[in-house]
Amino acid sequence: MMEKLDGRILIVDDDQDILKAARMLLKYHVRHVEIESHPEHILDAMKATDYDVIILDMNFTRDTTSGKEGLYWLGKIRELDPSAIVILVTAYGGVDLAVAGMKQGATDFVLKPWQNEKLVATVSTALKLRQSTRKALQLEATAQQLSIDMGKEFTEFIGQSKAMQEVFSTIERVAKTEANVLILGANGTGKELAARAIHKCSPRRNQVFIGVDMGAFNENLFESELFGHMKGAFTDASDTRTGRFEMASGGTLFLDEIGNLPLALQPKLLSALQNREITRLGSGRPIPIDIRLICATNMDLSQPNHFRPDLLYRINTVEIRLPALCERREDIPLLARYFLVRFNRKYRRNLEGISKTGMEKLVAHIWPGNVRELQHAIERAVIMAQCNQLKPEDFILQVNEPLPEGGYDSYNLEFVEKETIRRVLKMTMGNVSRAAKELGLTRTSLYRRMEKFGL
Repeated sequence: MMEKLDGRILIVDDDQDILKAARMLLKYHVRHVEIESHPEHILDAMKATDYDVIILDMNFTRDTTSGKEGLYWLGKIRELDPSAIVILVTAYGGVDLAVAGMKQGATDFVLKPWQNEKLVATVSTALKLRQSTRKALQLEATAQQLSIDMGKEFTEFIGQSKAMQEVFSTIERVAKTEANVLILGANGTGKELAARAIHKCSPRRNQVFIGVDMGAFNENLFESELFGHMKGAFTDASDTRTGRFEMASGGTLFLDEIGNLPLALQPKLLSALQNREITRLGSGRPIPIDIRLICATNMDLSQPNHFRPDLLYRINTVEIRLPALCERREDIPLLARYFLVRFNRKYRRNLEGISKTGMEKLVAHIWPGNVRELQHAIERAVIMAQCNQLKPEDFILQVNEPLPEGGYDSYNLEFVEKETIRRVLKMTMGNVSRAAKELGLTRTSLYRRMEKFGL
């Protein structure tokens, strides 16, 4: 027996005999076939299920000859889903009417009484068109996201310290696998760079890398951003949207600041990872996905009241901890020179280097903002320097405070994060919007951290 086509068909006709005959024929060729005798139920059915093809009769009991009722419901279907694939059904005398329907967005038409082979062939072609349309929409959404990513600047992931060599070694080993990875580290340590390095060294290197900043979304938008939504799924859903899981299918999905995922949404993420499929908001149709998942956080996810233990086990098959910059001071000269070359080129300067005393100042600094803070310090210095060499006075740094008891080794992620936020808030005179921009966070994420640390 020939394998059935994967798809969902809705047949709409007020003649029960026709509905039964069509369903009996098509159920041997298509996996899911549903029937509906009341056209006024079409829109509710579409909101509940993502149909691949709708077979719509042109005439109903209120208007058995003109076809206006069929055109009316065709318009409503297209209004709800402009990409809907609709096949019109009409009598021999209604060919002109069917052509008019195709001008309004119908895909094809069949004549009553239909030939079985013709109906099956028409439905088969329509299903293939639906699959192509869906793939095109996914590629378009992915291209848009990649275009946004290409506008960002990404530095090289570099370091020669023992701590970073251990990180590089772990990345090299884990990249070759499909294991889920959780990257831990304070803000500014390079978590996204580590994720991109894993992707670049993986078998998926030629596929897409889709990054999602989980701290950038309003809590109500998480599900839509991750899984997508259908038109009309909620008040502001003016069109159908592809979620990040679909965009990343075949490649790597990077969920940054995973600790911001609301507890109520965590079971849905866990289900998506376990079943390897997602369902768009407003749709009842599961969509298979094939992703390599990398997550990152600067939070402690071991608290059950904040993060589900079963989800944590799922995302951290391998953990990679990125050291704070104060834990790898020997990398500071290497990074400083790298940023100097980069910003010399960007701002068309020709600075020769960093003086010995200037470098000593950089090495002695605590760097609560880690590599990102160093990068900004070098950039400002390159812009403002009046000599051909960067000197101590060219670096505007926050005054170092006394080390915690035990020296640099006793620094932990929360201490560094709290100090970074406190200093930036002080520098911006309490302006939360400016502070959030400096830290690379959203206002919502910054408020959460301020509440957490009592700032």
